[in-house]
Amino acid sequence: MNAITILFALGILLLALEVFVPGMVLGVIGGLALLGGVVVAFQSYGARGGLGAFAAALALVGAVLVIEFVVLPRTSFGRRMFLKTDVAGTSQPPLADASVVGKPAKALTALVPSGYVSIEGKRYDAFSQSGHVHPGETLRVVGLDNFRVIVTKS
Repeated sequence: MNAITILFALGILLLALEVFVPGMVLGVIGGLALLGGVVVAFQSYGARGGLGAFAAALALVGAVLVIEFVVLPRTSFGRRMFLKTDVAGTSQPPLADASVVGKPAKALTALVPSGYVSIEGKRYDAFSQSGHVHPGETLRVVGLDNFRVIVTKS
């Protein structure tokens, strides 16, 4: 009985600490400790005791999840832990539309053959059909690809 209690207590403690430590390591170890407690209960007390331990483990995991995801965010400590705002930034420059075809572009970075160009003050991902292009060179937009403009030397 002591081994089952210790394994359950260790498992629940590790599952509760998983909120504070990223990487799922503590959660996996906690889950394995709970599973070990259930296995010991099956071996020591048979099917009835093992099923009782399994039900107790499920109830404890459910209680920990409710505390972590329902109760904790409502506390002052939890409000400082969880994000409340959306990130409005983007990781990709704007996509060009067909109106930029035929317009002049200026190489912002070296295009070897991909890089960034400026078209009418906006920064776009570009591909050079002319091979290597040095920063500052003037180019002309000849087409569009899925996510970039295709340029060539003027």
